[in-house]
Amino acid sequence: MMFLDNFKKNYSSTTMQRLIDLFRNKYFLVTIAFVVWMIFFDKNDLLSQYQYHQEVGKLKEQRDFYKMQSDKVAKDLDELNSNPQKLEKFAREKYLMHKDNEDVFVIKRDKKD
Repeated sequence: MMFLDNFKKNYSSTTMQRLIDLFRNKYFLVTIAFVVWMIFFDKNDLLSQYQYHQEVGKLKEQRDFYKMQSDKVAKDLDELNSNPQKLEKFAREKYLMHKDNEDVFVIKRDKKD
């Protein structure tokens, strides 16, 4: 029992002395100050990095959406250039073009969920 008490006293005093010596070390203090500065006060702190990461995610989603739209338009353009019936149908529906002796009616149906 006596040995254990002496060990605790010596260990705790040794540990405390090590901590005190560590905080007196100028290199350790400069390193801690640098880390605190970089985490909280720098232009690129953690909050800014998180916001940049969120913005990058949103921009990637937009990029994917616009790429998909671009592919769709390119496919439609290819169909219009290669198929005269599609071109005629497109002109009639989008621009309401018609021949002299006919009328064009575009009927749009509501999509129900």
